[in-house]
Amino acid sequence: MKLLKLLIILVGGVLVAFNTKAPASKWVIYKACSLKVNGSTNVNKFDCVINSYYKPDTLCFIQNSQQEPVRMTGAMKLDINSFDCHNPMMTADLRKTLKAKQFPKLIIKFISLSKYPQLKGQQITGLVQIELAGVSKKFQVDYQLIPSGANALQLKGLKEIKFSDFNIEPPRKIGGMIKTNDELDIEFNLHIKIINDI
Repeated sequence: MKLLKLLIILVGGVLVAFNTKAPASKWVIYKACSLKVNGSTNVNKFDCVINSYYKPDTLCFIQNSQQEPVRMTGAMKLDINSFDCHNPMMTADLRKTLKAKQFPKLIIKFISLSKYPQLKGQQITGLVQIELAGVSKKFQVDYQLIPSGANALQLKGLKEIKFSDFNIEPPRKIGGMIKTNDELDIEFNLHIKIINDI
């Protein structure tokens, strides 16, 4: 009799485990977002921005356990030709360097977060895959989550990358006298809103 009770408890526990739904939610990009690239040369600093990105992309967050990273799906697909460096010559140089004609999109694919996003201020990390000039690489990104209204967050990410990560030669001017440094800081700013639990 005791053995039968034990078996019932064990089977019940297994069924509950299999039927327990992983915490999941669906978020949507709900207003204009931006991406900024900060760089420098041996002469000065520069920044190039995409200010008008708006596409109702959906981001999904799924957490299988408290010990594992939160799986994330969704991506930003930005037009290289939308970059503005506040200087027509520099803007043209950047687009050419990033091979805009051959590879017109900069894609940031979201893979995971260290914690499930909460509707409060948080500092977290995450994994993204950046595709640029035909090359894809994964990077760890620092995020800041900022509440921005009912069921809404501002998701700010910052990551240093290099032209050489994507087999790109940094641009040079005036016979090589002005040299762009290899390092770039990418800042992206997403406005996201929860639309439902999955």
